[in-house]
Amino acid sequence: MTPLLEVRGVQKSFGKHDALRDIQFSVAPGEIISVLGPSGCGKSTLLQIIAGLQQPDAGEIVLRGKTVATAKSLVPPEKRNINMVFQDYALWPHMNVFDNIAYGLTRKKMAAVDIRKKIEELMALLRLQGLEHRLPPQLSGGQQQRVAIARALATEPDLLLLDEPLSNLDMRLRIAMRTEMAYLFRRLGTTVFHVTHDPDEAFAMADRLIIMRSGAIDQIADAASCYSYPATQSAAALLGAGNQLTGKFVFHEHQPAARIGESVLTGIIPGQHVLQSESVVHLLCRPEDLLWQEEPWTAAAWARKTDGEMGDGICSQLAARVVHSTFEGSRWRILAQTQDEQQVTYFHSRCIESGKKGWLLLPRSAAYLYPQIDER
Repeated sequence: MTPLLEVRGVQKSFGKHDALRDIQFSVAPGEIISVLGPSGCGKSTLLQIIAGLQQPDAGEIVLRGKTVATAKSLVPPEKRNINMVFQDYALWPHMNVFDNIAYGLTRKKMAAVDIRKKIEELMALLRLQGLEHRLPPQLSGGQQQRVAIARALATEPDLLLLDEPLSNLDMRLRIAMRTEMAYLFRRLGTTVFHVTHDPDEAFAMADRLIIMRSGAIDQIADAASCYSYPATQSAAALLGAGNQLTGKFVFHEHQPAARIGESVLTGIIPGQHVLQSESVVHLLCRPEDLLWQEEPWTAAAWARKTDGEMGDGICSQLAARVVHSTFEGSRWRILAQTQDEQQVTYFHSRCIESGKKGWLLLPRSAAYLYPQIDER
């Protein structure tokens, strides 16, 4: 299948700061891509270059087989058949909902009867019926977002760009809207390039993730692959592996492992990293993958406890002492300390008193091992 969008070796600098470094990927028609990364990683600059709002210093942007941006040439945004939904929605405050959605169609001089038919279809699709005469300030945040999406879809763009579209909504509404948007875009077959800092939003919407750091791409893969095999330490932390333990790299029963205090934890080495015996290693894991027990368990018992859902059945045990418990509604977040005084967080169904000693059990497939390198 011919890509709808190709980004070939794009670079962009602002003074001495390299905002983008050799960015390369393609987007298939109907595909939803989410670009995920922390603030300052270059994702917004990339979005603006694709939109035509900035020009690359090197490389090219190809849309439907036509080059629309190089260091020496730039096709303006209005000639790319690309629409964008901005972070603040950018609705015309003096226009009602109907006129906001119809804006692009009116500029294209579409017949009034066809405009009305198109707007009615979009308003039904986005559950905006009865709001056509309201002004944007009279709408809720979720309604304003739906209007912005309807306006962007009205002209049937080749590519829809989403710039942190849910960041101004509260948590409950964000969860509802990301599900609605994913369903809508797949139903319509819309090709979407979506920028966000929220992993849950990216997981909910994307066919593939592009994970960025310091102006470069760390990983491009489907969401499940990125989650299970984060290519870099930065990607793992971004995707929820908030626990980082530092130890020495060893092999335990022919498996890569980290020696942390007197405990040895086996894990996996994602990506192309090479670890040397006794070198410093960082083990990252997610709080939800740890299980607390007051007595040590065997691997067989652990496999039975998890009903065989722990992959290859290999687990490790980490001696720890509870230092603090925080209630979070449906669960407790427990802060514990290892024998060598490193901190680790896990979840539990009840409060555990400070000072309690026990064991944290961790499946090998959920323990990510990375060398100590500069990932800035």
